[in-house]
Amino acid sequence: MTNPTATLDERYDPSAIEPAVQQRWRDEKVFEVREDPAREKFYCLSMFPYPSGRLHMGHVRNYTIGDVISRYQRMQGRNVLQPMGWDAFGLPAENAAIERGVPPAKWTRENIAYMRGQLQRLGFGYDWTREIATCDADYYRWEQWFFGQLLEKGLVYKKQATVNWDPIDQTVLANEQVIDGRGWRSGALVERRDIPQWFVRITAYADELLDDLDKLDEWPEPVKTMQRNWIGRSQGLQLRFPLIDHDGELEVYTTRPDTLLGVTCMAVSAEHPLAQLASAGNPALAAFCADCRMNSVAEAVVETAEKKGMPLGINVRHPLTGATIPVWAANFVLMGYGTGAVMSVPAHDQRDYEFAQAHGLPVRQVIAPAAGENCDLAAAAFTEYGVLINSGEFDGLTSAAAFDAIADRAEQQGFGSRKVQYRLRDWLVSRQRYWGCPIPVVYGEDGEPIAETADRLPVRLPDQVDFAGIGSPLKQMASFYETTLPGTATPARRETDTFDTFMESSWYAQRFCCADLQDGMLDQRANYWMPVDQYIGGIEHAVLHLLYARFFHKLLRDAGLVQSDEPFKRLLTQGMVCAETYFRRADTGKLTWYSPADVDVDTDDKGRVTGARLRADGQPVEVGGVEKMSKSKNNGVDPQHLIERYGADTVRLYTMAAAPPDQRLEWSDSAVEGAARFLRRVWRLAHDHLARGPVIAATIPADGPLGDLRRRIHETIAKVSDDVSRRYKFNTAIAAVMELFNALSSLDDTSPAGRSVLQEGLEVISLLLAPITPHIAEVMWAALRPGDKPVTEAGWPTVDETALTRTSIEVVVQVNGKKRAVLQLPVDADAATAQRLALADENVQRFTADGTVRKVVYVKGKLVNIVVG
Repeated sequence: MTNPTATLDERYDPSAIEPAVQQRWRDEKVFEVREDPAREKFYCLSMFPYPSGRLHMGHVRNYTIGDVISRYQRMQGRNVLQPMGWDAFGLPAENAAIERGVPPAKWTRENIAYMRGQLQRLGFGYDWTREIATCDADYYRWEQWFFGQLLEKGLVYKKQATVNWDPIDQTVLANEQVIDGRGWRSGALVERRDIPQWFVRITAYADELLDDLDKLDEWPEPVKTMQRNWIGRSQGLQLRFPLIDHDGELEVYTTRPDTLLGVTCMAVSAEHPLAQLASAGNPALAAFCADCRMNSVAEAVVETAEKKGMPLGINVRHPLTGATIPVWAANFVLMGYGTGAVMSVPAHDQRDYEFAQAHGLPVRQVIAPAAGENCDLAAAAFTEYGVLINSGEFDGLTSAAAFDAIADRAEQQGFGSRKVQYRLRDWLVSRQRYWGCPIPVVYGEDGEPIAETADRLPVRLPDQVDFAGIGSPLKQMASFYETTLPGTATPARRETDTFDTFMESSWYAQRFCCADLQDGMLDQRANYWMPVDQYIGGIEHAVLHLLYARFFHKLLRDAGLVQSDEPFKRLLTQGMVCAETYFRRADTGKLTWYSPADVDVDTDDKGRVTGARLRADGQPVEVGGVEKMSKSKNNGVDPQHLIERYGADTVRLYTMAAAPPDQRLEWSDSAVEGAARFLRRVWRLAHDHLARGPVIAATIPADGPLGDLRRRIHETIAKVSDDVSRRYKFNTAIAAVMELFNALSSLDDTSPAGRSVLQEGLEVISLLLAPITPHIAEVMWAALRPGDKPVTEAGWPTVDETALTRTSIEVVVQVNGKKRAVLQLPVDADAATAQRLALADENVQRFTADGTVRKVVYVKGKLVNIVVG
């Protein structure tokens, strides 16, 4: 233990402390890191933000979690990489261009500069030399280069695809951007259109993406389940129903061949060739099909829409029974999924049941519950597996046995075959938008796509454009799209579509490893750092981003650019930050939302909100409940305001103490104030201790109050170490530090031994808080250990096993169930010794003297219970 000679200012002033500490980190390049094969590496990465202009509390929580983990791993002696960058392409910049008249590039760069300052003010230990912005040509040029490699391998292709088209904005919409059939931004009725689109063959990796989920044993199970369901591998039958009065067959795929005898209708997409054939002479059917083509192609929208259909006047023959089955066009069948046709079994599929009820189609039950319970088809379809009925020779078979029996028959008679199918579709990566990475392809006279050669990359996105939001300006810029074929003077036309922004976010983790590389996409440094040891982000990214990133990593591996199979070893999905909402309802029904900062609330004795009113005029407002912080509900809290008022350490401490990281955090202004108050108390205790002068080394007896307190110090080290390293329960770790602090605060012993224990306790608190509240921890550590290396280089405290060793223990003595004494017993005392000493205690004898001791029970190390009659 170093003798402290430094002092602390009497008042804790984070506005002075934190900038000074951060300046030291910058001057000494504390968080800049290089590869070191002699040291164990640890790569901690939080999902990088979109530069929307301001951090919100969800950002703060996410990045504080990552910083706490990174700093802890540094204190374990590991070589820690924690980078930061910007997911900079996307629609919000285009919206800003429309609303503010600012070019997307300018708006984005200004936001990056401001948000970078916010992150630095929060004290996050990033290696800023590796900073990436995906809108930088130095970044996306290698994405363009890699796309060319994939095109050569046949892993990307262009084809006509049915998409959601916004006729006002003149752009394709993702499924989630279609709200109630309208474009999320323009409000226009969305149309289905077939346009040429670029795809990456993610389906070629479907089996590996699915099977490798079993290797991710440090991922949350719900995330893996969502990915399994999204990939959706299923075993089924591809069946062929012969057309009646027409040549050919109608093909369908089913995972339930056990229901084949219950088919009463065939349903096809409005774009199916049979629907088109039948529409030619049927104006009503043609109008219906045209109406279907106007609908969204989003699965979720289709599933919940009213089930509409029309008969085609075409029939097929059942391959087993020979029965005639009508073919209908239906709005819930999508041409892009499977064969564009389904066999409709109303008794055993709820969607088919609803369709049959709407159109008077027969419902034929062929599956009965296995346990013989009642099955009411008047209310709903019976969709469970069971036992076959009304199925001729297959009656009595279980669904599983019938699968094999009917599949065998289909293959023997040639009307079907077993097939593995996937819900997963190839990744559509082209967007008809401006603010994105240009797709590096040109077209000659024959219209065939040709990848740009490496010497012509990057294909730069023009920064200075007139952007009105109607279509992409690239389509109007001859200076952009007029070019030549690579290596020739032959005129060519450049592709004007840009990449889906998920492309950029699928490989940024690898690029961080060698962000300064000029002549290649990745180098061997990626193999030193990858896979990411800890990845942190919201569960809303469970499928799209995380699945695409896994896929892209496997593409990089197969190109020889990385060696590992998966990009992220351990995944933590943090919970949302929520806050109370308040609103006033106008007579028109319109809601006006008010910020919590503008509202005073009344609470009951349990802290529940019972009423609220505006601070400005006292007018009552309604309480809307706790919801995710959002601009629309005006219930967000500005991190910048909190930093200015309380300091970064208080904000960090609160976000870690309020809830486990994977659960939602309910905002509490009083709890923020409590976190600030705790740090002030810690500072005050350290100040008062240092003000008493040097500490004289002293021997601390294992028994007695000081031995107990020292034992508690080291028990706290053990608990916090487990909470932070294994369990990621930062809230319970902080609670343990607070309990230790309370014990130290209660110490009223200024003897050399007492001050020695307090010195050790304060040093330990500084180290345990260093990952969470690094600024105050650094200043306290420097004062407590002058001349020692800073806390950023100090190791994590270790448990002194001798401090945990006890020579005696406290044992309670009860007489007839009531506490009568507390004994100090040797730690190895046996039952006879405990009984003898308990009966000899003077106070115990007062309650046993007038009776007979009937029984003595010793619970080792805890209790002696004496029964007196």
